Amino acid sequence: MLEQEMEVRGAHEHELEHRSHHGDGLGQRIAIFTAVLATVGAVVSFLGGHTQNEALYHKNNAVLKKAEASDQWNFYQAKSQKESLAKFAVSISTDPEKQKFYKGEADRYDQEKEAIRVKAEAFEKESQEADKRSEEALHPHEKLAVSMTFLQIAIALASVAALTYKRWLLYGAGISALVGCGLGVFAYFV
Repeated sequence: MLEQEMEVRGAHEHELEHRSHHGDGLGQRIAIFTAVLATVGAVVSFLGGHTQNEALYHKNNAVLKKAEASDQWNFYQAKSQKESLAKFAVSISTDPEKQKFYKGEADRYDQEKEAIRVKAEAFEKESQEADKRSEEALHPHEKLAVSMTFLQIAIALASVAALTYKRWLLYGAGISALVGCGLGVFAYFV
């Protein structure tokens, strides 16, 4: 007697095999769509990271220039104190030679202060300019982050559409992808 094997298949297995042979290619289209979205998302993520790095670079320069300005203002203050002491020495000295010497010192400190003040103000201006560049560099970051969020939502909806074969989810993924791509382009070029 020959033994025959009989295979009993479930409805789910039959449906999967049927779709793989006779399906409309929805799964393949969703996979390609998801791969494209992931690529666009990687570019948007890179651009977002780049804007952050550029903003941090400029902010760091702003802080350095502010510290240099502070150093100059401290130097300016020290020269002012020395000038005041020299003027005080002129006022309390009875020796004309010492008065002349201290008067010369006070004048020298006054001239040195002016050069230091100009330098400190220049550093402050550089700090403000670097702060402004930092803000400008960070400006597109928020839009790029929202763009990436919409792209991730599109990928999630496409994944669920692939699992459930619900086309309406794919339409939602497409709309979310368009919004995400549009925001990414808008953020970077506008």
